[in-house]
Amino acid sequence: MKYAHLSAGFMLTSIIGFLISAFFVNKLSITWGFTFMLFFTIMFVASIISMTKAPFTEKEYQEELGIHEKIAKHKWREKK
Repeated sequence: MKYAHLSAGFMLTSIIGFLISAFFVNKLSITWGFTFMLFFTIMFVASIISMTKAPFTEKEYQEELGIHEKIAKHKWREKK
């Protein structure tokens, strides 16, 4: 089974969408509120699975690092 990388924005959208659905949409319509909450919960679970199961390639790992970590890793490789 292959897992896709999902962005941090995807997780943030699921959290904010769930909160908006729970506090605002639920007051207008219980059915729509529940549906949106379920949808955003599924999005959140997908982002958690992606975060824990999807393997990083070296290039993707480098993009995730901060600049100070990139420099330290580069210097470490030069010493080897």
